[in-house]
Parts: sequence; C-alpha cells; structure tokens
Amino acid sequence: MAASEWNMKAFMKGASILTISALIVKLLGAIYRVPFQNLVGDKGFYIYQQVYPFVGIFIIWTTYGAAVGISKLLADTQIPEKRRAILKLSFIYLSVLSVIAFAALFLGAPVIASLMGDIELAPLLRTGAYVLLVMPFLAVFKGTYQSRGEMIPIAVSGVGEQGIRVAIILIGTWLAVQSQASLYETGTIAVFGAVVGQTAGVVILALWSCKSYKAPFVTVSLDKKQVIKDLTLISLSVSASSLIILMYQMVDAFTILNLLTNSGLQEESAMTLKGIYDRGQPLVQLGSLIATTLAMAIVPLIAHHTAISGGRSAWPFVRLTFRVAILFGWAAAIGLAVLLPQVNVLLFETNEGSFALAVFCIQIFWLSLVLPLCAILQGAGSGKIPAVLLLIGLSVKIVANVLLVPRFGITGAAFAGNIGFAVTAVGLLVYFKRLWPERLAPGRFYGWILIATVAMLAVVESWLTISNTLPANLGSRLGAAQSALPAVVLGATVFLILVMKSRVLAEKDWYLLPFGKRLAQVQLLLTKKRR
Repeated sequence: MAASEWNMKAFMKGASILTISALIVKLLGAIYRVPFQNLVGDKGFYIYQQVYPFVGIFIIWTTYGAAVGISKLLADTQIPEKRRAILKLSFIYLSVLSVIAFAALFLGAPVIASLMGDIELAPLLRTGAYVLLVMPFLAVFKGTYQSRGEMIPIAVSGVGEQGIRVAIILIGTWLAVQSQASLYETGTIAVFGAVVGQTAGVVILALWSCKSYKAPFVTVSLDKKQVIKDLTLISLSVSASSLIILMYQMVDAFTILNLLTNSGLQEESAMTLKGIYDRGQPLVQLGSLIATTLAMAIVPLIAHHTAISGGRSAWPFVRLTFRVAILFGWAAAIGLAVLLPQVNVLLFETNEGSFALAVFCIQIFWLSLVLPLCAILQGAGSGKIPAVLLLIGLSVKIVANVLLVPRFGITGAAFAGNIGFAVTAVGLLVYFKRLWPERLAPGRFYGWILIATVAMLAVVESWLTISNTLPANLGSRLGAAQSALPAVVLGATVFLILVMKSRVLAEKDWYLLPFGKRLAQVQLLLTKKRR
C-alpha cells in the first residue's frame, strides 16, 4: 500500500510539473503574438500566420505525439537492450520522415506558396523547413525521459525552447522593423525563431542526458514493422487534438486569401483582412487556456484510475473535468465575445473586424470541450474514434469555408470554424455517453451557469455604459483599457460568486484544481449560512 501511494504521488508530481510547464508554454505562445502584431501590423501578421501551421504541425506531432509514442513503447519492456533497440529504430524512422518532409517543404515551397495565393511566402516556408531536422532528437530525448517518469528535463526543455523562440521572434522583429526590412523579410526572421528555439530544446536535453548512465548496446530481435506501426498510430492519436487547431489554421491559410481575391477583393486588402482574422488566434488560445489547463490537471488522475480499476473509480474525475470545461470555457467565450470591440482596440489598436473576431472567440467554448474530452478518451485507451471525429470536423470546416467566405468574408470563416468544432464536440459527447452512460451534470448545473452568465453580462454591460460617459478617448487604448479591464474583473467576480453560492462544484472538487484550495475556502465562506 505504501508503495502504491508513493507511485501515485510520484505520478501526480510528474503530471503537475508537465501541467505547469505546458501552461507557461501555451501562455508564451499566445501572448507573444500581440506585440508581434503591433510591430508588423495586420499584413505582417498575415504573413507569419500563413506559414506557422506548417512549422507547428511537425513540432507538435514529433515532440509531443512521437515522444508519447516512444514513451509507451519503452514502458512495455523492461529489457535495457530492447529499450535501446526501440530508441534506435524510432530515431532512424523519425529521421527518415523528417528528411523527406524537409525536402518536400523546402523544394516544394514555391508550389505551396502559390497554392496559398502568395508566392512571396516561399522563403519563409524554406526557413521553417529546417525545424524538421531537429525533431527526431527532441522526440527521442523526450520519449526517453517520459518513459522513466523524469518530467523535469522535459518541462525545462519545453519552457526553454519556447522562451528562446519568443525572445528571438520579438527582438528580431523589432530590429527588422527598425532597419526598415520588408514584411516578408521580417516574417522570415520570426520563423527562424522557431528553428533556434527547437534547437535550443535539443541542446538542453542533450546536456541533461550527459548525466544519465548509458547501458552498452547489444543487438536484440525486434519486430520493426510493428514498432513503426505502433509509434505512428500512437503519436497521431495522442497529438490529434493539438494538431487539429493547426490544421484549421492551415485550411484558412489555403482558402481565405484565395476565396477573398476570387470574390473580387484586391490582394492587398485581402491580405490585411486575413491578418485581422488571425488576431483571433491568440484570443482563442488565451481564452481556452483556463478551461483546458484546469481540466488537463485532472486528466492524469483519470488515466491512473482507469489503469487500476478499468474506469470505475475514474468516473468522478471524468465528471469534474467535463464540468470545469463547460463552466470556464463558456464564461470565457461569452465574456470575451461581449468585450471584443474593447479588447480589439486594447491589444491591436483598432476595432476592425470586431464582429468576426467575436464569432471567432465562441470557438473557445467548443475547444474547452473538445480538448479535455479527447484527452480523457485517450487516457481511457479510446483514441481512434476522437481522431476520426476531429477529421470529420475538419472536413466540415473546409466545406463551410468554401461556402461562407465568398459571401460573408472573414466572418464566414469564423462561423465555419465554430461549425467544425461543434460537429466534433457533439460527436465526442455522443461517443462519450456510450462509454459512460451516467449523467455528466444535473439540470441545475446548466441552470446555474445560465443564471451566472446573465448576471455577468448585466454587470459587464452596465459598466460599459458607465465607462462610455467617463472622460477618455473612446477610440484609444486608454479608453479601451478603462472599459475592458474593470469589466473583466467585475464580470468574473459576479460569475464566480454565483457559481460558488450555487455549489455546482463541491469544495472537494475545487481542491483538485490548481489554486483550488483558496477557491474552496471562499466557497465555504459564501455558503456558510446556508449550511
């Protein structure tokens, strides 16, 4: 029993370290886009966002998906020689894939850029291709450490590579703008930041691994085809939910500019509009961060309990994950959509495209459901169906873009994203209910969320009405800050107070969340008289 408790503590400690590092990485990944857009403007932002999905997809698949795949393959055997043989084969396989992908992206850059409708993007694609060459090293290093339960090197590497990448992007962009470089040259520097960041991650892990003992290599028999098959399937299913966000961005990269120009819009105006639309990416990342991070903190508990009891003892954690995702995802999506005109000015200086971005931000709610549900199902050993549902949603997004963008512009693209994610979310919930027929939340849970939302909106709208009468330039960032920041505090406070007063989450539930102890104490105070 003592050993079991120790294993659980070690497991949760490792999961907590990875959750915190993932939060920092995601936060950095969302925040840097705001000053970057401020430096290069909407067209410069469009240039970067057209190319980033190509780089991001390979980074996530190899360093996250492949790392988990390698970790699982290594965990299936305790024979040192076989583990080293698996590592060697995995490295060779990923290296071959990386070289092929590098050659395809580097040599095919002009064709890809032409298909996106902007041939000048080719140098950026070629620069981004170099990221692929370091991916096998990162995947093998991270997979090895993860299989041992050593999460600190992975966390340090992740934060380090992201921090270096963001620093190079912002400093390099500032220097490029100061030297009056073209927007495409500036974009190339920004993409180069990803190359350096990933290389830094390899260096960090390589230095860390110097401390590790290396057993002598002995040749062992290995079913190479099966190892490669398992690695491919595991890596794709594990990373599918993270890849899908980038796949949606890639669909937009290939369709929006082409559809806008084919509809008669001037190319320069279409590029600027696409840049305005891309403002929604960091907003959705930040908005879904709270819900997904809170939910992901619980997912390791689900995986652990599923492994030891076949899922029976995991149900309370599954239910809590769902409720947390709904609660915070809904509040963030609605709150940000309502405040979008002010937030748009505050972060990006102008209020252009505010309605389209408000629609875009509703994706926060769908993502807050999709990402945790995919993670739960993956932890329960059901990763194939979620991957299929994600691809169905992506197909819907493609069709919806083609139908809606020519008629409604970037607002149509924002609606298309919502429709695609909604299809996936509904499919996941239906599949989820087949595995766990029990009710995820009672009717009063949804009722109180509705009441808290109405109260939050009433307070926010009241403050916006008052703030419009205060002396400030309403079109300026100061005026936007004067309206938006107090509204966020007031709205969030009212929403949380009503949620806590209604006890839709019990005190023991709050304790399982990051910083939940303080929230549980507040809830106890608010409900003291009732109890």
